[in-house]
Amino acid sequence: MMAVRRGLFEALLVTLSLVLGAASIDAQQAPPPAAAKAAPTDVPPLEPKAIEILKASSRRLAAARAMSFTALVSYESPSRPGPPLLYTTKSDVTLQRPDKLRVITPGDGPASEFYYDGKTAIAFAPAENLAAVADAPPTIDAMLEAAFQYAAIYFPFTDVMVADPYADIAKGLELAFYIGQSRMVGGTTTDMVAYASHGVLVQIWIGANDKLPRMARAVFAKDASQMRHQVEFSNWKLDGAVPPGAFASSRATSAKRIPFARPDQSPPPSMGAPAASGPSKTP
Repeated sequence: MMAVRRGLFEALLVTLSLVLGAASIDAQQAPPPAAAKAAPTDVPPLEPKAIEILKASSRRLAAARAMSFTALVSYESPSRPGPPLLYTTKSDVTLQRPDKLRVITPGDGPASEFYYDGKTAIAFAPAENLAAVADAPPTIDAMLEAAFQYAAIYFPFTDVMVADPYADIAKGLELAFYIGQSRMVGGTTTDMVAYASHGVLVQIWIGANDKLPRMARAVFAKDASQMRHQVEFSNWKLDGAVPPGAFASSRATSAKRIPFARPDQSPPPSMGAPAASGPSKTP
């Protein structure tokens, strides 16, 4: 479920997207060896039990009008000696459907904050006191799409925030099977499912009783180095009270402004308008 991707801003936006986890793995990477593509012939491509677990989790998330969680993101990155190095970030997330989102990322790395109130999106670097501010579309899903198009911002936990998580998976679903249960993740019993969608192989741990994701690990099929990306979820709260003013920051709105734009493109007139160029959708 968690198609974890990283990307880069330059200047402030480099700092922000490193922390926020924007996309960077591209389609130019070499394909994996043919042996790695082979699947056991006795396993159905889409196992009904695996599909039902994914759908049940999606229904639980989609039904929540408000939710908050903590996401601990770990990703491997190439090193000069060869073996990959592991980097981590932590984000505290609060959202209110259909049009409010806050992501606070204290580290590792430079701190960042992201606010969306249904009208405006703000990417804020508190240490530098710089903010990228833009008009935004009227829903979380549309805003996330526009944020990627205009500023290469992609949250590694996007798939749990969208209105219909399973629908996003199903569009490119190629493989899904049930692995078994675990009692070692998230302090509860989880069902383990593996699936392949949009060129990403994901193993996900979902609470057997509450249907909430506890951990997901992903490997990109076209990544020859097979580096792993992981998200651990904790502190789930569904339909709890959201404090007034949670989706705004007076410090962010008063910070020095910079363009809300990708580093390789001229800034568009408004994030709420269609992009003149760039990806047609989030990865």
